[in-house]
Amino acid sequence: MQHDPTVPMSLDELSFAPLPRLVPPAPPMPVREKAAPSTFRWPTPPFGAYPAAAEQQHPLRCEIEGLNGRQINGRLIFFVPEEGVAHVQVPPARTTMALRFKQFKALKILDVLPALPVAPNDPHAQMLDVRPRMPYHVVASVGDDLHGETVGHVETDDGLFLFPPADDAGGVARVFVPRHAYTSVDVGARIGELLVAQQAATPGQVEQAAAQQQEMRGRKLGDILITRKIVTADKLMAALEQQSRMPMVRIGEALLSLGLVSQADLDAALQQQKTDRKLPLGELLVQSNLVSRQDLQTALAHKMGYPLVDVVNFPADPEALRKVPVAVATRLNALPLIVRDSRLVVALEDPSRRSALEELEFISQLKIVPALAQFGMMEAAIRVAYEKIGSDVWTSRGVPAVIEFDAGDTGKLIETLEKEGSPSEGEEDGQIEQSDNSLVRLINNMIVEAHGQGVSDIHIESYPGREKIKIRFRKDGLLHSYLELPHTYRNALISRIKIMCDLDISERRKPQDGKINFARYVPGQKLELRVATIPTNNGLEDVVMRILASAKPLPLDDLGLSEHNLTHLKEAMERPYGLVLCVGPTGSGKTTTLHSALSFINVPERKIWTAEDPVEITQPGLRQVQVNARIDWTFARALRTFLRADPDVIMVGEIRDEETAKIAVEASLTGHLVLSTLHTNSAPETVTRLLDMGMDPFNFADSLLAVLAQRLVRRLCRACRQTRPATEEEVEELLQDYLQAFVKPEDRLRDEVRAGWVARHGRNGQLMHHHSPGCEQCGQTGFRGRAGLHELMVASRELRRLVQTGARAEELQQQALGEGMRTLRQDGIDKVLQGVTTLAEVRSISNT
Repeated sequence: MQHDPTVPMSLDELSFAPLPRLVPPAPPMPVREKAAPSTFRWPTPPFGAYPAAAEQQHPLRCEIEGLNGRQINGRLIFFVPEEGVAHVQVPPARTTMALRFKQFKALKILDVLPALPVAPNDPHAQMLDVRPRMPYHVVASVGDDLHGETVGHVETDDGLFLFPPADDAGGVARVFVPRHAYTSVDVGARIGELLVAQQAATPGQVEQAAAQQQEMRGRKLGDILITRKIVTADKLMAALEQQSRMPMVRIGEALLSLGLVSQADLDAALQQQKTDRKLPLGELLVQSNLVSRQDLQTALAHKMGYPLVDVVNFPADPEALRKVPVAVATRLNALPLIVRDSRLVVALEDPSRRSALEELEFISQLKIVPALAQFGMMEAAIRVAYEKIGSDVWTSRGVPAVIEFDAGDTGKLIETLEKEGSPSEGEEDGQIEQSDNSLVRLINNMIVEAHGQGVSDIHIESYPGREKIKIRFRKDGLLHSYLELPHTYRNALISRIKIMCDLDISERRKPQDGKINFARYVPGQKLELRVATIPTNNGLEDVVMRILASAKPLPLDDLGLSEHNLTHLKEAMERPYGLVLCVGPTGSGKTTTLHSALSFINVPERKIWTAEDPVEITQPGLRQVQVNARIDWTFARALRTFLRADPDVIMVGEIRDEETAKIAVEASLTGHLVLSTLHTNSAPETVTRLLDMGMDPFNFADSLLAVLAQRLVRRLCRACRQTRPATEEEVEELLQDYLQAFVKPEDRLRDEVRAGWVARHGRNGQLMHHHSPGCEQCGQTGFRGRAGLHELMVASRELRRLVQTGARAEELQQQALGEGMRTLRQDGIDKVLQGVTTLAEVRSISNT
């Protein structure tokens, strides 16, 4: 007896023990524990009414059907199709097991995928809210066949994805049938049966049309019915909308099932395609005169269910037209129709051409919902549509591809990019060359835009197969998506960046570091970028570029230091010799702080040498040197050289090893003021770190003047910042965080802290709570820019004694707190009360 595995079943509770009977005797694969599998993007119904494929973010409830028809419930942890494995957890077991695709017949995700909402008054709701339920029949390789209803389907090399309805609101479940588990699949009613069901034609009319089709191979079934005035164009479109749209459908099987091509011709075309992959199969058949383009469109409509649009009379939305430049629409023969909920509906003569869809997604940065346009109608439709919004199609065609670079006009650049460098029709997998002018402009514009937005890092992430390249910007400490590019740009994009920084483009197995002098490529842009390439799995590479904008130092008074910290830091900088350290993670502003400190003492009477990697900030009066490890010009070697060059002040970009640390201490004890940085978490921890590196505790204690630890937090947007009186619970929360650095805070200390806050930050004797809900100026985030948090530990007599005895970091911290130091969190809480940032931001970068 056949059954439908997509319908929820009443099952007895199954323990973990019976699981081996679910699968053949082969032992399950061991679960990898060191690295989680790559996140899979679950397909969704191929209709505009549903969201795009998204990565699995958390375990999903699932039902597994074994080869013997037995079902068991569990949780899907990872789905790894490239390995043919599903990682599942079956209660009551807490461990995860790896289940091979060959060991089960079907896997159903029980969590419902809801449809996207569509406004009822939307004039295009009929097109956007297509959710047809179609019968399916899967012929199983083992056991009973699978059948039921599905809202479209997607077939890949791994298997079949079905979407059975789960509720009346359009929600669907997701079912995966591995490739080995079935021999064939049939989805949807035949078009003749559908037209009869809709009373658009009688059975006799359909039979007559089918008989004529056998005699007139060059005509479509739909054409015959329209010619006989049996259905209108609107009724035919409604019928086609009920069919499944399958992005990866085998077009050859569709043509064969319609009787439009013979098996022998299809086999010959498939054999030819093996040697020449540039042309899609459908286009190859058309160019070989084996089928007409109209036959191809019939197969697309019948088997893939694309809605047929009258492009000549359809009122294209101006907003949609502006998403795609006229030159691109003309070249791709694509007409943008409407924009709804981050989806762009586009009419094409061949909606299955993935290269065109990927280019359109890249240009518009929207999900593309393709529709079918009748062959031969697009040229006139595109001309009329774009002329209505003031674009001259024919002038645009004749415009040469040389457009002056404009850093602020991304739309113009992308239009030029598409005219010059995108893969042409038929070259679905054609790779872009690194010398391509469009690619050069893309990279230049990306860097200029990143600098203009205040971005610190550009991340370029490559993914295997046809998955797009992701480009993300780090701004204000957080990563944001910037752009996605087709996979055809992958190799050329990374090779071009390597060329710009003189790296080996043939080396993909080892990481490489380099630097881009951007002024060489865009005159007037005085930027440098530090570039790192990192090999990833599947033989790919990622690139991270840090923007090093040449800048002048900020005045020390503008760094946001508290009055206590500013006064004591200036005192340390005015000392004739000693060691001042600025510590924190990469990107915390250490270099900016050191240059501000140097500008405070940069007078003609002092000789100041700096060794940096790279030189990010320049200022007159400093003798700045860039180290280069490739030629053995290291920080240690630069330090030794400086000592022979009559310095007063020496700044070392970073203490990376014991040798550099010892030379810095020796220099500070021989009459020189030495400044440097370390990658440590706090000021007290810096002391113990250097002692662990082998520093002599007595020499180090004598040389140390101060250690400044710092972090950057996001600053509340001043344009939308709102203020209200703080509640007692909010004040108590701040007090608890502030006092946790003290071992045993007394009630007296709590009262003193609160009184100090009210005196410094209160209004009418009351503390205030600050919040930014978001506005246009901050991109609705509530944050704009960053502010520094500081922890300054000054080397007093007692603290030096503790250093000499090798005291722990906790002891150093308690001594410094007793002498007036405030930790990073305490300084951050002061800035929370000032309305600079939030407590959540402060907690995210500090422990105590």
